Amino acid sequence: MIKSITLSVFALISLALSYFYEVIPAADTSAATAAAAAPAASFSGADMVNTLQLRLPPEEAPDALTATDSLFYERYSQKLGLNLDYSEDRKLLKTVTAWLGTPYRYGSSSKKKGTDCSGFVSSIYREVYGINLTHSSHSMFQQVERVRKDSIRTGDIVFFRRSPKQPIFHVGIYLKGNKFIHSASKGGVRISSLKEPFYNRNYFAAGRVN
Repeated sequence: MIKSITLSVFALISLALSYFYEVIPAADTSAATAAAAAPAASFSGADMVNTLQLRLPPEEAPDALTATDSLFYERYSQKLGLNLDYSEDRKLLKTVTAWLGTPYRYGSSSKKKGTDCSGFVSSIYREVYGINLTHSSHSMFQQVERVRKDSIRTGDIVFFRRSPKQPIFHVGIYLKGNKFIHSASKGGVRISSLKEPFYNRNYFAAGRVN
């Protein structure tokens, strides 16, 4: 009888221990899972965006156009007779303006004594971009990547020839609005338009130095 009672007590103790070690932890785990899930359910898409924004580095604000910049572009817009959009290479604009009025001189590339067309283009590219181009309009064409006429941008080189069988005889630097600057045999360094009959008729190609 005593033995039966003892065995029953041990059985009850085992049951109690199994409850505490199995049932209670399982319940606690479910509760913990539910507790962990509750904040996640309340974490909205807006909260996620805000969190990501805090982690991502702030974008650098674009440089604002200063009053000095505006004055610069207005001044050179008037000097060159161009409608500038204030994004053009300032060094290019300043450099070509300094060459305006330089007399034409075949085989030369001097701002004071005179320059021919290829001498002018090669001088500008050396001063502005640090690029050495050959002093020959034909050879210069071999150094550029050809671009379509409707894709020309400021700083590209424009080439002219009188007919498909004739060699390139003239070059200039494209500016804006069909205007380009060059050293003409009559007038020296000046600005002309690709729409002028002579240049429109003899236009051959445009090239970009990469």
